[in-house]
Amino acid sequence: MNNVAPERACAHGAGDPSPWIVRWAHLIPAAGKVLDVACGAGRHTRLLHGLGHRLTALDRDPTAIAAVASMAETFEADIEGGPWPLAGRAFDGVIVTNYLWRPRLPDIVAAVAPGGVLLYETFAQGNESVGRPARPDFLLAPGELLAAVAGLRIVAYEDGFLTGPERFVQRIAAVRPAAAPTGTPPRYPLGAAAAPQ
Repeated sequence: MNNVAPERACAHGAGDPSPWIVRWAHLIPAAGKVLDVACGAGRHTRLLHGLGHRLTALDRDPTAIAAVASMAETFEADIEGGPWPLAGRAFDGVIVTNYLWRPRLPDIVAAVAPGGVLLYETFAQGNESVGRPARPDFLLAPGELLAAVAGLRIVAYEDGFLTGPERFVQRIAAVRPAAAPTGTPPRYPLGAAAAPQ
């Protein structure tokens, strides 16, 4: 399931959480149900567990699932070769990093509950000039992530180049509107969340 470059595959989900996920995690409702898609070694599962969320982790690698089993409901599933295992379920937060399988984008977006947030970050076109992944299958086209989340409210979006390591990415924080607002419109704070303890 971890559609990442082979040299990065062993490290997928290891190390520090993505700064993008850390920055926008405050948009997830308190004690919310969160889905970590292609969780890898669980860097975001650990982060969000530490913030008091209830986690569901999904990956095809049994080692990845074992690494997060004490913190999350787990699903070992190949979502590229099999059905979406969470059909009909909705989450207050859906996290996806360094993973792209276009046929599952509608399922991932549909998994965001009303009032919930999608935090997504993965490689974009241009990455082939600095390393892997380099195949177009694994690189978002300009604006592709924006199109994939049609119907959600975009709180933040970036499409560009990062250093350390060098890579081209698209990343988004998008909220599924809750029921029709009454009175004051919903507020989605743009300030960075406090660093996790």
